[in-house]
Amino acid sequence: MVLRANRLGRISRRRFLASIAIGGAALPSLVPGGVLAAPGKPGANDRVIVGVIGTGIRGKHLIADLPEEGRVVAVCDSYLPRVADTLAPQGQYAGPLARFRERDAERCTAYQDFRKLLDREKLDAVMIATPDHNHVLPAMLACQAGLDVYCEKALSLYVAEGRALVEAAKRHGRVVQVGSQNRSMAMNRLGCRMVREGRFGKISLIELPNYPGPMRYGGLPEEPVPEGLGWDLFCGQTALRPHNRKLWVKDEFKIDDKLWRGWDLWRSYSGHLMTNWGAHSVDIVQLALGTDGTGPVEIWPLADDYQGEMRFCPLAARYADGVELRFHLHTDDKWTFHGEHGKLVMGRNKLATDPPELVTERPDPALVEPWRVPGKKGPGTVARPHIQNWLDCIKSRARPNAPVEAGHRSVTICHLAGIARELRRKLRWDPEQETFPGDKEANSLLSRPRRKGYELPEIG
Repeated sequence: MVLRANRLGRISRRRFLASIAIGGAALPSLVPGGVLAAPGKPGANDRVIVGVIGTGIRGKHLIADLPEEGRVVAVCDSYLPRVADTLAPQGQYAGPLARFRERDAERCTAYQDFRKLLDREKLDAVMIATPDHNHVLPAMLACQAGLDVYCEKALSLYVAEGRALVEAAKRHGRVVQVGSQNRSMAMNRLGCRMVREGRFGKISLIELPNYPGPMRYGGLPEEPVPEGLGWDLFCGQTALRPHNRKLWVKDEFKIDDKLWRGWDLWRSYSGHLMTNWGAHSVDIVQLALGTDGTGPVEIWPLADDYQGEMRFCPLAARYADGVELRFHLHTDDKWTFHGEHGKLVMGRNKLATDPPELVTERPDPALVEPWRVPGKKGPGTVARPHIQNWLDCIKSRARPNAPVEAGHRSVTICHLAGIARELRRKLRWDPEQETFPGDKEANSLLSRPRRKGYELPEIG
């Protein structure tokens, strides 16, 4: 069905929702970059043509942060009102999205089903900002379609599907950037380089925040499915449970005065903060230690007789060379490296050392400034340099700052933390084979059954 703009060039919300309810509002889209490229002729043909899958808060951030050489031509979300709000002239976050709404929104095609977006659009790349359980399938299908991918973290819901995405990206030669933007931040890159270069001597201990894991579904009363919500699409690979707003809506849960995203709290859809913010912490550890292709060999709960909710239990892990991780700090933004010659404390684009003289250089202020968004609400520029790195690598085919293998390895450690908490015991891990040697019970938790229609594609 083709939806045509009215005389003012605007699409009414009612007509928009009516059209996308049957699968897509087809409006003019751009030719992918390079198809009609001409030397010395800048413009649309030099831009990377992008589809965005997931238009919630984070999806809007990514659209607002997309640099000029990127152009969004298609958007998708299982909840159609979010798509409508993204494209509306005066929607939520109107300020940061003003450039997109003025230049691109009316030219965008809208979808509810990501598979139709991938089948019908002529794209160079996609950005994926869905809930965690719906990351890997669209990313793999995009790779098979010859598209490059920017995928938010947590990259995967469980270890085996993360490995499947790594292999798909490799098989199809795609540039896949994980949304771990700390890897592009100048201060974090400096701190990690200092560790790798031995500025602190041998690292013995790294202390990280202790992030909680998810809750298990215990049954909720069925509620009517809201108009415009594709509940089957939202559930995706997971069981098609009776609809309840507490499974997905942000303002339905308030814990410690913080509002949660609904889905973020449930094991079926996410590893909660351990795989969300925990993946940021572990990712910096992996970069600093130079272990992007491997991981720890042991992980265990720090208290065998832990009396509280197990999802809050502190943990420890050990690498083969003896470096120990401890998830036990009570802070959201602090990673402490203890070495022979001193201590390094890093946060998001910041660092301090003890003794102070271990820092002999600082990044160019011009590399630090793009990350500062003081007092900013709604989408800002927090991810723009990281997305810029992705666009640069799409054109050069170079390795991005947060490649898919690194993202998979980082979130795998967070998945191991969840498994150790679930089994309440110490686990041995083979990072080369990505298995628990001789441990049938633990190995059974590396994968999960997928619902029919949402199976992962064969890699080939």
